[in-house]
Amino acid sequence: MSPWLKWHGPAMARLWGLCLLVLGFWRASLACPTSCKCSSARIWCTEPSPGIVAFPRLEPNSVDPENITEILIANQKRLEIINEDDVEAYVGLRNLTIVDSGLKFVAYKAFLKNSNLRHINFTRNKLTSLSRRHFRHLDLSDLILTGNPFTCSCDIMWLKTLQETKSSPDTQDLYCLNESSKNMPLANLQIPNCGLPSARLAAPNLTVEEGKSVTLSCSVGGDPLPTLYWDVGNLVSKHMNETSHTQGSLRITNISSDDSGKQISCVAENLVGEDQDSVNLTVHFAPTITFLESPTSDHHWCIPFTVRGNPKPALQWFYNGAILNESKYICTKIHVTNHTEYHGCLQLDNPTHMNNGDYTLMAKNEYGKDERQISAHFMGRPGVDYETNPNYPEVLYEDWTTPTDIGDTTNKSNEIPSTDVADQSNREHLSVYAVVVIASVVGFCLLVMLLLLKLARHSKFGMKGHNAAFPVREVKPWTGARQKKNPLL
Repeated sequence: MSPWLKWHGPAMARLWGLCLLVLGFWRASLACPTSCKCSSARIWCTEPSPGIVAFPRLEPNSVDPENITEILIANQKRLEIINEDDVEAYVGLRNLTIVDSGLKFVAYKAFLKNSNLRHINFTRNKLTSLSRRHFRHLDLSDLILTGNPFTCSCDIMWLKTLQETKSSPDTQDLYCLNESSKNMPLANLQIPNCGLPSARLAAPNLTVEEGKSVTLSCSVGGDPLPTLYWDVGNLVSKHMNETSHTQGSLRITNISSDDSGKQISCVAENLVGEDQDSVNLTVHFAPTITFLESPTSDHHWCIPFTVRGNPKPALQWFYNGAILNESKYICTKIHVTNHTEYHGCLQLDNPTHMNNGDYTLMAKNEYGKDERQISAHFMGRPGVDYETNPNYPEVLYEDWTTPTDIGDTTNKSNEIPSTDVADQSNREHLSVYAVVVIASVVGFCLLVMLLLLKLARHSKFGMKGHNAAFPVREVKPWTGARQKKNPLL
């Protein structure tokens, strides 16, 4: 059977049937409201007939509403209200558009759980009033409200203030109906006794010691009379507030060092808008060494540490109980500062076995001190086989005295020359280099002597061989008389 007949016969019909079945199950799983269409991230309701009378909600067993990021509603004349719980399931919602519809009322807490909302478009609806309380907790990029029959009142003065303070040049042409039912530009709206509130804190800055208590006072004013509340963020310390009309107080007890640097605000809010006055809390506390680890090797050897304290603590290192005088070869480096927390390391340049030992870090400020110790091992002693001599001491400690105070590392009275580990390392390096050079010279001289001896031996043997090949006849001395020949011979 040809491939064409195979895929254009009964098999093709079965394939299309399967696709339609899957599509049907997918459509049913979404459980999209009538007159709406749905996808995994979007809902749009644009068909005017039969239309919707309530804000669209997905069925309980449908696609997860948290994945919906956009809802578009248009031409829905019977949709008039958004209730408090209509939108709360769509926590991932970013864009909400309701245009050319009959929307008249939006509940105050309708968007309380929709912190991801960035764009709202309510163009050409039936809104006569809209409070800023709907949107004050949202970080909106767009709020489009043109084409609504707003009533000129103090309730919408916040829209005028918003238009005046908006940095974007694309302002909206908003109007409201005055007492004569005539359209008035919102920019020209003037309402008596309708203005922004004010808030004032008694203490402009706040510095307190850890464990102490403090009380902040705030006064507010404005017409309409504003509501006063405190914004303490994620304050750890125990706190309680009292409010009476235009006065309020906040008492913070047993203040924690974790709250240092946090901002506390007194906020006044009315129909037109809000004002706030803030103070930064500064907490002084004794240092704490929260992290100290054995040395690690990167570009340099580093003994890492983390210290907390306010004011900034002074740091002092001790080596085997004696003050460690820092130099260019061994010094403290602070890499990251986070308000009252300091991350750094004691940096060592090419340490040897002479640097092995106990390192103690002391952090101190006017409120107290803290210290921690670690043992550091950089390398073994040269010439010692630790496999055959496992009990051989790696460090030979000197009899050093331990100072009772940090002292000044530049003070000669506290200076112990033998603790300058970096200089000892340099001297050791020079000694090693000298030994290597001397050994090399001696080896070279021995090699030259051996060569000379070998050449001399070869020269002697060569002379003997020459005499054997060409013997020299011995010349006897002249006696002066010819000897007669023996007749017997």
